[in-house]
Amino acid sequence: MTLVVGLISGTSVDGIDAALINITGRTEDIQVELLAANTYPYPTDLRSQILAACKGEAISIPQLAALDDAIALCFAQAAQNIQAGHPPAELIGSHGQTVFHRPPVLTSRDVAGNASTTLGYSLQLGRGAVIAQLTNTPTVSNFRAADIAVGGHGAPLVPKVDAYLLSHLHEARCVQNLGGIGNLAYLPPRSHVNWEEKVRGWDTGPANTLLDLAVQHLTDGAQTYDRDGNWAASGTPCHPLVEQWLNQDFFHLPPPKSTGRELFGWEYLQQCLVDARSYQLSASDLLATLTEFTVASIVHSYRTFLPQMPERVFLCGGGSRNLYLKQRLQIHLDIPVLTTDEAGLSADFKEAIAFAILAYWRQQGIPGNLPQVTGAKQAVLLGELV
Repeated sequence: MTLVVGLISGTSVDGIDAALINITGRTEDIQVELLAANTYPYPTDLRSQILAACKGEAISIPQLAALDDAIALCFAQAAQNIQAGHPPAELIGSHGQTVFHRPPVLTSRDVAGNASTTLGYSLQLGRGAVIAQLTNTPTVSNFRAADIAVGGHGAPLVPKVDAYLLSHLHEARCVQNLGGIGNLAYLPPRSHVNWEEKVRGWDTGPANTLLDLAVQHLTDGAQTYDRDGNWAASGTPCHPLVEQWLNQDFFHLPPPKSTGRELFGWEYLQQCLVDARSYQLSASDLLATLTEFTVASIVHSYRTFLPQMPERVFLCGGGSRNLYLKQRLQIHLDIPVLTTDEAGLSADFKEAIAFAILAYWRQQGIPGNLPQVTGAKQAVLLGELV
């Protein structure tokens, strides 16, 4: 039995999700008990600085160092706060805050068809060494670097956790994360021979990022998201626009693949707004269309790249609370669409729980990546332990 804190702030930069969990077992027999969970918003000024960095605005090295320090302090405080009233944690797993993600790029193929690629790069701020010192707790951080060093995307990293917590003996499932960026984990039935090798996963494209940016744009910053999808639900999707946007190259790349705000961010939304002008859409129509775009990109990804359609889908992340998005996904997939809450795992804090488990596996000497998911040459230990 090990008490572990998991920490993450995703691409929506809403704040730090913290989870305190009790772990028993290792992989096949792993069990998780969620003891406490909360989201700790960033101070307004710090969130603005993070979003500016994510947009690619110029930043000096001293400013970057100060931002790294400030994020680490916030993460350490979140780790301490989530333990209040509980025995002290033995380990912290901190994903940190992604401010830049560059997937590997295919440069050439030789006559035998072997690919040559540039290494990817992914930068998460919030130094694990600082968190370890401030909390006096061993801390694992910088999870993506080891996978990237062996040719992987460093993303998504959660499918192995999903496989051991949410797979079913006889049922094929998909776990669809709806953070700023969407990603899936395809979980074959555990009864299949070598079932773990058949787990698949990749980023599907935008989930909340374009919707949140659009709401901020439409309200001059007064609102940051569309609660329950109610605003979008009052509009009508423009299907020709959705079809146009689905021509984006990313959607047609075969997995492994990953993406981020670098592609589906502010500049992408600006182009969407330009494209929408000729259709004279209302604000609600625009949000309905962007929601339909997210749904269509997920459905396209399933139908194009999955080995078979799942028998049910479990949603997690902030977008799992968007009732309109969930309804549209249910209609398009025509299979049960639930949340991971209904499978006994918190939809709001699953990612924080996952990085607690990845930290635990790092401490136990268990590789955390799945090469067939990330494109890495081999399974490796993830994260730096301080």
